[in-house]
Amino acid sequence: MSGIQSCFKRYEKKYMLTREQYQAMILGMAFYMRPDEHPRYTIGNVYYDTADYGLIRASLEKPVYKEKLRVRSYGVPDDGGLAFVEIKKKFDGVVYKRRVTMTAAEADAWLRGGRPPQESQISREIDWFMSFYHPMPAVYIAYDREAYAGVENDELRITFDRNLRWRDTDVDLRAGDRGNPMLGDGRILMEIKIPGAAPLWLARLLSENHIVSASFSKYGAYYKQAVLTPYTYVETSKEARSIA
Repeated sequence: MSGIQSCFKRYEKKYMLTREQYQAMILGMAFYMRPDEHPRYTIGNVYYDTADYGLIRASLEKPVYKEKLRVRSYGVPDDGGLAFVEIKKKFDGVVYKRRVTMTAAEADAWLRGGRPPQESQISREIDWFMSFYHPMPAVYIAYDREAYAGVENDELRITFDRNLRWRDTDVDLRAGDRGNPMLGDGRILMEIKIPGAAPLWLARLLSENHIVSASFSKYGAYYKQAVLTPYTYVETSKEARSIA
């Protein structure tokens, strides 16, 4: 499994696009971005949390520092298929992601209380996370991704996610990629990932098409939609709360 990147440090910005804004992005970035080596694929994630959803509740408070644990696959793996156990941290706007690679069966056995197939600094960080929080699989979230990398700077990545969906039964990467729709209005989630400042052409493209960054968490959206009730959370343009 050599050649697979295990550590990331970068800024990540998210944007909710209309279909028209998506088309404008594709046209405007054609000279500067190229399709990724694998341009279209489905991503599956299992997010881990405490029994009372303590991690996502803390994250939604927008603290300076937050962390989460998930297991990710590209496509639907079988027992021997590739899976990534990832610990993701965000501090002062910078995202740090560290992950270890193994089979889906090995990842499941490890996070049920076993041992990782190989010991490493990252696996020890994940073991500490597990022993401190005692998390369990909370939700499966999948989406279909279209990915681009910079022509001159391949650390600049722009991705477009569609068909965001979730399920909180059969929370296992190997159980298929079906789920309940998360966004029902045809919007497309764009993510810009870059180690530093955005290039001028990209800043202009966003400005010309009135595309502004949005605070959006896929796991957070599931939590608001499926766990909180309309009496404790109502999402409107003014973030109205507590209508009970």
